[in-house]
Amino acid sequence: MTITASASAQRAALAAALFLLLMALPAGATDRGPVTNLPLPRYVSLKAAEGNARRGPSLGHRIDWVYKRRGVPLQITAEYGHWRRVQDRDGAGGWIHYSLLSGLRTVLVEQDMLALHRIPSTDSQVLARAELGVIARLGECKPDWCRISAEGQSGWVPKTALWGVDPGEIRD
Repeated sequence: MTITASASAQRAALAAALFLLLMALPAGATDRGPVTNLPLPRYVSLKAAEGNARRGPSLGHRIDWVYKRRGVPLQITAEYGHWRRVQDRDGAGGWIHYSLLSGLRTVLVEQDMLALHRIPSTDSQVLARAELGVIARLGECKPDWCRISAEGQSGWVPKTALWGVDPGEIRD
């Protein structure tokens, strides 16, 4: 009886220690891809001019979706071997071979005629405007603003007007 109680107490102490360790980690630090050990979910872009999103992680699975815009931002939600499960801003997606994806960060403009500002402030000079649906390269991000560039123009925009960057994400 003493051995069982001791083993039970050890399990409880181990569980408590594990709980405290997990609580000390930054949010999301335990959500890592089993293949790359990179955070999940995370954003990438389509490297190829066309990419097939399949129902499962192999060439034998049916194609459910075909992406036809180079640079479109995608969110990786799972990994399996050389395959990454992705979704777009509308939640559509599937499994894409990793060779079709790039770590280059892009975003999708979700506001028509979005003003690109000289500095991260609505009071600053407007340098250009981006139409709804433009794919832009993502640069530095502050808590509420990101610097983007597209077609030779760049400037600061509110983070809420973009898809492909998390609300709390900071980038140098």
